[in-house]
Amino acid sequence: MKILVTGAAGYIGAVLTPTLLKAGHKVVALDNFMYNQVSLLDCCHDENLTIVRGDTRDKALLQRLMKDTDAIFPLACLTGAPLCAQDPVGAQTILFDAIQMILDLRSKSQMVIFPTTNSGYGVGEKGKFCTEETPLRPISLYGKLKVQAEEAILGTGNSITLRLATAFGVSPRMRLDLLVNDFTYRAVYDKFIVLFEAHFKRNYIHVRDISKAFVHSLNNFDKMKNEPYNVGLSDANLSKLELCQEIKKYVPDFYFVEATIGEDPDKRDYIVSNAKIEKTGFKPDVSLPKGIQELIKGYKVVKRNQYANI
Repeated sequence: MKILVTGAAGYIGAVLTPTLLKAGHKVVALDNFMYNQVSLLDCCHDENLTIVRGDTRDKALLQRLMKDTDAIFPLACLTGAPLCAQDPVGAQTILFDAIQMILDLRSKSQMVIFPTTNSGYGVGEKGKFCTEETPLRPISLYGKLKVQAEEAILGTGNSITLRLATAFGVSPRMRLDLLVNDFTYRAVYDKFIVLFEAHFKRNYIHVRDISKAFVHSLNNFDKMKNEPYNVGLSDANLSKLELCQEIKKYVPDFYFVEATIGEDPDKRDYIVSNAKIEKTGFKPDVSLPKGIQELIKGYKVVKRNQYANI
């Protein structure tokens, strides 16, 4: 197939793009390279790859790139609650307006597979797993816009949405702000962390398994279409405190303590069921412990380009 991937040089796209090429697909990779990343350089030898530097909000550009594609994966995003709060106009235009434009431009035969987020569940009920039938109660602007985009996409048909758990793991376009990545980095370099609202739970998924979920959805499109799917590790519904305890198994001198004051700006707190996508035959490959060990190794290479505690 010929697949348009927007945000193709981002954290997920940098893993997904080479995966699609390896599977024999043609990929049109659109990105504005806002972080000056070099994450697609290792794919440039592949003649099935076309790289376009541009903005996903450019209607004329999208119209041209979408003309003869079989599928569209709209990954371009201002990801996370803090970034969207800093730039609400950018969040609105990228997370929702650009998606609506793609839906307006596409033909009925073009497939759309969209990564939303299970942060749309907001605060779950104690002891109850959030399923795809659970009411969506997003708290942040990021979560609200993702939910709106998901509703628009599923409302047009011929689409699949993947409600991703919190991603982790090494990517060519590395992110250190994601919870597992951040906590593991702090364990390796700072040796300590102060936790706010340490009992808050969420689900996790490795970035390579996110890529696998896209390919799985593409390969099983007719069976799965027009539905949302939670995508996470079913054995990794963990609180922040439990996550730190897991990291400590591999960084023994990691110290963590819960603060009695202060609050987490991202108020998500829920546990998630991934049974629906598992019933379609999807099974993640990378466990949380394997991902933590991978990150520890990766942090021999990656270091923050900013001041930090010594």
